[in-house]
Amino acid sequence: MTPGVNGVNGQVWIPAQRTDEMITAPAFEPSGEVLPATVLDLDLADPLPAVAGVGPDGRRVLQAWVLVRLFTEPLGTVLADVPAHGLRPADLAAAIDAELGPVLAPRLADLALTTLPIDGITPVVEPAFLARRRAVLATAPPITVVICTRERPGALARCLDSLLAQAYPDFRILVVDNAPVTDATAEVVRSAARRGNVDYLVEPRGGLSFARNAAVAAAPGEILAWIDDDEYADVNWLAEVARALADHPEADVVSGVIVPAELETKAQLWFEQFGGHSKGRGFRPDVFSPATAHLQSPLYPLPPFGTGANMTFRAGVIERIGGWDTALGAGTPAMGSEDTLAFTQVLVGGGTIVYQPTAVTHHYHRRDLEGLHKQMVGYGAGLTAAYTSLLLKRPGLLWPLLKLAPGALRDLTSKDSLRVSTLREDFPRELLTANRRGMLAGPRAYLQGRRAARRGH
Repeated sequence: MTPGVNGVNGQVWIPAQRTDEMITAPAFEPSGEVLPATVLDLDLADPLPAVAGVGPDGRRVLQAWVLVRLFTEPLGTVLADVPAHGLRPADLAAAIDAELGPVLAPRLADLALTTLPIDGITPVVEPAFLARRRAVLATAPPITVVICTRERPGALARCLDSLLAQAYPDFRILVVDNAPVTDATAEVVRSAARRGNVDYLVEPRGGLSFARNAAVAAAPGEILAWIDDDEYADVNWLAEVARALADHPEADVVSGVIVPAELETKAQLWFEQFGGHSKGRGFRPDVFSPATAHLQSPLYPLPPFGTGANMTFRAGVIERIGGWDTALGAGTPAMGSEDTLAFTQVLVGGGTIVYQPTAVTHHYHRRDLEGLHKQMVGYGAGLTAAYTSLLLKRPGLLWPLLKLAPGALRDLTSKDSLRVSTLREDFPRELLTANRRGMLAGPRAYLQGRRAARRGH
């Protein structure tokens, strides 16, 4: 069979060389080094590939992290061990079925299938998932995609490439260059603007929230979709954001799922163990609103309602909550959580957040332990800094937060908690200590950041 384009999802595929008995050994020898996990993005409409036990660079592949789709719809993820001789397609199918069987079963039944085939799936009629997307795109609203960046031209160029390839009819891209020291970002934007609708804006004050607020001011009355420069977007990212907006006219915010772009180092795999950017939300759509507050408090972010690296706000929502807090976010002593505070403010103000796991972006995690350590400190500091900001704005929330404190403490210490239960034996416990140390420093960091932000105005 020759390489081609699948008629269902339009994705280019290259059939894998397979045999039911063995996987042909690669034409290179193992280097003695290991690859923690190879990242695969598979659509079950296409033939399942074999997974070699040795990567192209000679490293021994220990695991396969797989994003599983059907007709482009993400269904879930699978982490499978890869033996030295590799995984046959049948082995991969068994691992997918073992992990995602309850999700797959009704979809296979609709296709008159009882087992997951390894040679791909061709539907008789257009799948409902694709039909709904097509209907949404027929009346797609204009969306402005915002990237706030600072001196990372290579990552920005990669992100822009993915955005310019979006299967979406009406969007523009706004790049906010935060406190630039070179013209590297401007040059990347100039190059991208030759291929699409890409605008450039400078925010001279350092700090992510200053950059975010500059974007809001420059795009009044527009739907704003936010993505970080160290990500790339699925080709249907904006289409799936539009699906959520159409299916949930009450939604103020849409958050999507963020999956790893690579797991090349132990630090990247440890970050995924800790929860990554998905934080246990999985691939089940959800709605958070005043009507669900008895099930999930808007004041306690486990599971969180989204993350700033993949979020979309309807026009006027950010202005309604008073904008982004400039004492929070990257570039401040608190180091983060301007997004967490914004989500919480939307919810306590009576708004609605929709979690749309079909809106996928791919993130390049920090590759080294030092970078991960800093990130864990920042997560802790940002969280308690965001609570400090919230209480200063709304002191009446102190008692509801105190009532949630015992549960939060249990989540920090219990082996069965969402944060700790996913950690394996090799996870460095000092990273948890760093996270908690950051929590203790967060309130003071917020006050320092607020003073600095006021001087910056």
